Amino acid sequence: MKRALGPALKILALRMPALAIPVLAIPTLLFSGTMRAADAPVVVTSIKPIHSLVSAIMQGVGEPELIVDGAASPHTYNLKPSNARALQDAKVIFWVGPGLEAFLEKPLQALGRDASIAALDDAPGLVKLPFREGGAFEPHDDGDEHDSAAAAPEHEHDHAEADHDHGAFDTHLWLDPMNAKAMAAMITTTLVAADPANALTYQGNAKALDDKLDTLDTEIKGMVAPVKDKPFIVFHDAYQYFEHRYGIRVAGSITVSPETIPGAERVSEIHRKVGELGATCVFAEPQFEPRLVNVVIEGTRAKSGVLDPEAATLKAGPDLYFNLMRGIANSMKDCLSSA
Repeated sequence: MKRALGPALKILALRMPALAIPVLAIPTLLFSGTMRAADAPVVVTSIKPIHSLVSAIMQGVGEPELIVDGAASPHTYNLKPSNARALQDAKVIFWVGPGLEAFLEKPLQALGRDASIAALDDAPGLVKLPFREGGAFEPHDDGDEHDSAAAAPEHEHDHAEADHDHGAFDTHLWLDPMNAKAMAAMITTTLVAADPANALTYQGNAKALDDKLDTLDTEIKGMVAPVKDKPFIVFHDAYQYFEHRYGIRVAGSITVSPETIPGAERVSEIHRKVGELGATCVFAEPQFEPRLVNVVIEGTRAKSGVLDPEAATLKAGPDLYFNLMRGIANSMKDCLSSA
């Protein structure tokens, strides 16, 4: 019996080291993966469209944090304690700029550490369009009257550069994929400077994103082409960049600034305009009061739709920007084609 056990035990002993190697290697691999995650810089972003672009460029390195999450709007957002902690821990912070995320201006100025803060409204190559006032659009508080529909350039980007004063230009810059490309270039440069060890990954991801944005631009042109000459009204004047890029016709907005609820006189004025236009569309937004749109279209042939310029209803991530832009194009096409 002992002689029979001897060879078997020897065979088992010979096999044990081979079986033990993968088991011993597992903790090492897990530890290595943990180290790679820990090495990623802490990156904080302000709003979903910016978070999406940064996420796409950081794929394979890490995931940025997002401040304005869910259905919240940067126009009305209040900084949470968890947001303040994230800013204190950040190595890189991306925001559009004080013209959009005013709630971030003082906290960023008060940061007591050396984070890289990139205001993407400073990105080289951006097209910037001035706010529209008067005419079909609600005048600002200064009372100046300008016919914005006539003053706005017809799908031209050449003269659109505005002075960089707070509020001097429309801050919904991401609604033109060419502006998204310009912001992505600045994001890449900032990440490479802050984290040169992952420069090749950032640059490779940026090139892939750039190509996808070109494809998206061509796709949207085809989607809106059949309805681009049909006028419509939006909840607030957030769509200039989309409008100029694709030649669509925004006839006016219920309000210029979503922080200010329009008065009865303004609502009556828009109601009359909808009647004058005939069959058209009036678009609400998910963050703001939908009853205003119902009042505006009551008794008219106009249809209602929803546009989501800040991606309130979309899941954050690298695909969000593309879902956002396709969603706007689809909503316009669906409503206007049946109007």
